Amino acid sequence: MNNNTLSFSRADSAQFFKTLNKRVNNYFRENNLKRTGNWQLWVKTIVMFSLFLAPYFLILTIDMPGWAQLLLTILMGIGMAGVGMNVMHDGNHGSFSNKEWVNRLMGSSIYILAGNVYNWQVQHNVLHHTYTNIHGHDEDLDAGRILRFSKHAEWKWYHRFQHYYSVLLYGLLTINWAITTDWQQMTRYMKRKLSYGKMPDPVANWSKLVISKIIYVSVWIVLPLLILDLAWWKILLGFFIMHYTAGLILSIVFQLAHVMDEAEMPVPEEDGTMKNTWAIHQLMTTVNFSTKNKIVNWFTGGLNHQVEHHIFPNISHVHYTKISKIVKETAKEFNLPYKEYKTTRKAIWAHFKFLREMGMKPSLQQA
Repeated sequence: MNNNTLSFSRADSAQFFKTLNKRVNNYFRENNLKRTGNWQLWVKTIVMFSLFLAPYFLILTIDMPGWAQLLLTILMGIGMAGVGMNVMHDGNHGSFSNKEWVNRLMGSSIYILAGNVYNWQVQHNVLHHTYTNIHGHDEDLDAGRILRFSKHAEWKWYHRFQHYYSVLLYGLLTINWAITTDWQQMTRYMKRKLSYGKMPDPVANWSKLVISKIIYVSVWIVLPLLILDLAWWKILLGFFIMHYTAGLILSIVFQLAHVMDEAEMPVPEEDGTMKNTWAIHQLMTTVNFSTKNKIVNWFTGGLNHQVEHHIFPNISHVHYTKISKIVKETAKEFNLPYKEYKTTRKAIWAHFKFLREMGMKPSLQQA
């Protein structure tokens, strides 16, 4: 990733963000609401943890046929994605609660998802939210050499088929956290001295990573091996299916916000400055989808309201549906884009269409 420092333009003569922020603040003040989560978020937290953990305990304690265990591992994967999108995400943004210890606790749920708080906060809160869709700075656009998410990335011949094979790789997201990604990210981030807040002590940070991984493997693999009368490969298969289900859901939801033709992928000027202010940059690089669908709103933790989330990452997702009206109207008033797909199906189609375009040889793209 690029180590050069970027800066966003401060020339917003129309003062879009100042106006928008004032209107959103008025909404919370006039309705006597906190910007953090409410009882609905707590109910959702209980539901998501139940979907994730209840099947695990059922598998460990009840004798059942293999097909039932298989269905429960899929359900665990759905719950795992639900915890990540609804609980961990708000917690690590500091928007779950107005109590810091609650945010830390909920943010720490990433450890039972196979991730790491420090890595997530740097990669997501710092790099992705600050440098959204900027090649070489936003690691969400960096899929290695196997996938090409941006016209600025190097093209390989096999990218011509990425709109076919990408979905097979998406399911590996969280299992990669468990095996390789966290080690690589921590090495890279500690070397670059990146942090979200106070820089952690290296020894403590690495110790936390090692210990959390040992506990994770013990809970999800060793314990079932000791308790269940199953072949080792069946337990590993169940572990893989759980992760693949969660990874597929999370990856697709994440990609629909930024890896689309409508989401711009601007590059900085030679002096490292960006054309737009940070808030306007978020409008240009982010896309909403299926915001009228109550089920999608509920399950994705508001990640289908990415425009609102990127401009106001410290507001809990339970408020996005309401404040989206303010954001949309203000953007229109200032003649700025507000990008959205009406349905999830249309957004998914657009994403894979974009992958196909990015997979074409650059000379053909320009023709």
